[in-house]
Amino acid sequence: MQRTLSILLTLLLAAGLAYGIWSSAQQSRVVTVRGLIGSEKEAFFADPAVQERLKRQHKLKTEVIKAGSREMVAADLAGYDFAFPSGTPSAEALRQRSGASQLYDAFYTPLAVASWEPVAGVLEANGLSKEEGGVAWLDMRALLPVMTAGKRWSDLKGSAAYPSKRSLLIGTTDVRKSNSAALYLALVSYLLGGEQPPQASEVPALTPQVSPLFLRQGYQAGSSAGPFEDYLALGAGKSPMVAVYESQYLEKARQKRLPAGSVLLYPSPTIFTKHMLVPLDDAGHRLGKALSTDPELQRLAAQYGFRTPDAAIFSAEVAATGKVVPANLVDLAQEPSQEVTNALIGAIEKQYPQ
Repeated sequence: MQRTLSILLTLLLAAGLAYGIWSSAQQSRVVTVRGLIGSEKEAFFADPAVQERLKRQHKLKTEVIKAGSREMVAADLAGYDFAFPSGTPSAEALRQRSGASQLYDAFYTPLAVASWEPVAGVLEANGLSKEEGGVAWLDMRALLPVMTAGKRWSDLKGSAAYPSKRSLLIGTTDVRKSNSAALYLALVSYLLGGEQPPQASEVPALTPQVSPLFLRQGYQAGSSAGPFEDYLALGAGKSPMVAVYESQYLEKARQKRLPAGSVLLYPSPTIFTKHMLVPLDDAGHRLGKALSTDPELQRLAAQYGFRTPDAAIFSAEVAATGKVVPANLVDLAQEPSQEVTNALIGAIEKQYPQ
């Protein structure tokens, strides 16, 4: 009897040990998480420090594919664990489509305009921009009527500083594909609508006013990386003013990769975009929780110019860039509903060459 009990205890101990080893192995196993992301977050996910933090602290490894945020909404999600677009409308559309139980609010960034010192000088000479406390502000209330009137740079006072006959426009991505262009559309439609979010009934009247702001640009890239890379590489001749995310500019500033004479203009009013992760399974939920709650990952995000709920983290990282940015943005436009935005984009799309 005693021998039987001894054998039984030995077997139980062995089983317990085996379970402990298996459980430990399961807990230490790194899970690969595949997802679609907006191009502005590509460098963040590629950062070895981000990958190391995810691996060591959260047992996660990410594999990401770039896609335009609006394109992402209609993409085939099979085989992906998460989608990480820019903008609440795209994230909410993906949540509804996938049935995700929640969204993870990871970080955010305002829309800004990358430009050049001579261009900014012409704008200021015409009362279209001003500098306060080291921050350059672009007066959208004054600039928008000039753009919708079809003015060219050569029509402005002091245009010899930027001798171009190009149409005076803010360059954007393709509004049919990218969130940054849709965000710019939301901003101008807010202003044209009397500083109120436009309603569905106003779309027919707004369409002929907003369409030229996009159609007169010519070719437009499908993601936010394209126009900004042109800005960096080709200069003021190609991109006198281009709508970018503040985070893109600050990322390059930290890397000392901004061209000489580059400036960042803050539209007044401006508009924020939230970067919200849409989990498609349990692994996606784990990643969303990590990105939105881990202080170290939030600090690393701030290194790439993203604003986080902890303003002190963002301020500390911006200080390293040598740039002055507004601590708080108060003059903000309100986005229209997703249905109105889609209606406006659909109306503009019909006017593109087929």
